[in-house]
Amino acid sequence: MNARIKNCLFFILFAYFHFPALCQDVPTAELRAHDPVMVEAEGRYYLFTTGRGIAVWSSSDMKYWKKEPAVFSNAPEWVSEVVPGFRNHIWAPDIFAHEGTYYLYYSVSAFGKNTSAIGLATSTSLDPSAPDYGWKDQGLVIRSVPGRDLWNAIDPNLIMDEEGSLWLSFGSFWSGLKIVELEKDFKTVKKGPDSWFSIARRARSFTTEDRSAGEAALEAPFIFKKNGFYYLFVSFDYCCRGEKSTYKVMVGRSEDVRGPYRDQNGKSLLEGGGSLVVKGNENWHGVGHNAAYTFEGTDYLIFHGYDASDEGRPKLLIRNVQWTAAGWPEVIL
Repeated sequence: MNARIKNCLFFILFAYFHFPALCQDVPTAELRAHDPVMVEAEGRYYLFTTGRGIAVWSSSDMKYWKKEPAVFSNAPEWVSEVVPGFRNHIWAPDIFAHEGTYYLYYSVSAFGKNTSAIGLATSTSLDPSAPDYGWKDQGLVIRSVPGRDLWNAIDPNLIMDEEGSLWLSFGSFWSGLKIVELEKDFKTVKKGPDSWFSIARRARSFTTEDRSAGEAALEAPFIFKKNGFYYLFVSFDYCCRGEKSTYKVMVGRSEDVRGPYRDQNGKSLLEGGGSLVVKGNENWHGVGHNAAYTFEGTDYLIFHGYDASDEGRPKLLIRNVQWTAAGWPEVIL
């Protein structure tokens, strides 16, 4: 055995015993993740989460996950103009597949401010070993500016309605969650009064002088179509506080993607309504920022929770969605 082979074997063994994450897939229960979304492609599931350059994982069974290259090795050039000093820690992506192209929306922001924007990247493959793999940034989709806007351009989610129109929902705190119609390029916001709607908000103290986020903790819209209804999942209360997190997932539904969305009692989500889907317990300090999908005939809720057994660190959670006789989603944590 020559010296080069010996050195390679030494490195592999060293990495295996000292850095097992480099050599072994990570089980779902141990995968640290924030704001997860998922898509199935060519027999694998691809998970995208908040992280440096957008963190990516893949799995054949949704039980063990392989780390993949980040989407961006460096932040897109346009971002520094929107968020000065941005360090490539990109939030809350959303993935959408259509006619052979993957559309990845993502958030850039200054924490606690609505100095924010949603961007778009595209690729024709998710497999890093494929010859056509490679993310191409398409630039800015929508931007919020402090002092000008009373909404926050983060937490995007794209849905195509039954007529083939594209709708992007987004938002966090401030005056609540919005939905806008996009042109067929998946990027340009349509102009006109019928292209922009509010879909959820919570009561907050508010004056014309108060341009802060406020105390109305609401964010992370995700719209899921089932049985003639659009279900709007949202996250109430507070994320990102470890053991002090109070996140929970609420839902309303509408026959129109634009709303109004109402809960089981008929209360509009624009009036603070929402029916509980899942909340934290003794094992999870808070759970939220969900996505919902149907894979192989089963409905899943993909979300994160703050692990009480691991100092409140955020972990990936995957749970089956059950539906009541009246057509409302329920999730057992």
